[in-house]
Amino acid sequence: MSEGKLVLVRHGLSTYNDQNRFTGWKDVPLNAQGITEAEQAAALLHDTQFGIAFTSLLVRAQHTLDIMLTGLGQEDIPVERDLALNERNYGDLIGQNKAEAAERFGAEQVHQWRRSFDVAPPGGESLKETADRAIPYLRDRILPEVMTGRNVLVSAHGNSIRAIVMHLLDYSPAQILQTEIGWCEPWVFSFGNDGAVVDLQVIPRPGVESMSRLPQ
Repeated sequence: MSEGKLVLVRHGLSTYNDQNRFTGWKDVPLNAQGITEAEQAAALLHDTQFGIAFTSLLVRAQHTLDIMLTGLGQEDIPVERDLALNERNYGDLIGQNKAEAAERFGAEQVHQWRRSFDVAPPGGESLKETADRAIPYLRDRILPEVMTGRNVLVSAHGNSIRAIVMHLLDYSPAQILQTEIGWCEPWVFSFGNDGAVVDLQVIPRPGVESMSRLPQ
């Protein structure tokens, strides 16, 4: 088994998450709960020494990573930021309350935009398009670091992480649409020497029901 692990962490709750708004590429901050969630995620990983970290260009993921590295006492490790790890771009839906959008466009249409694999909202991206940028970055930049034996931390977003999980676990589009990534719940992947995943642990935060879900 390769010694390196890949740890994926969805950012903590943001102000738009709390208001049930489509966020996408809108740069909104963590709220107080999100900050606490990031601190809890760091505590869950207290015995892991990371060699490098990756995050998106969006402040909520970067702040989550900063809080975690501070909590771990590992502020000095290299950090790479890239648009490839950004959340799915929700285009014209950004900033709209999800319930209000359902009233405006129809619940079935909004559900299709949110939960289909290859249908994009107006001016935005589908999950497939998110995967088309996240997976090559995973293959070219992130996994080579893991295979050198380093532990790698990724602080990103629900849909960019789902795209990565889809590739690592060889999920179909139907399976990845059933997959949920909980806020600040570390997904810890272990790999064999051939690069294949040999173990996955999803670590819930203490005292909180896990929001992460794997397909049935």
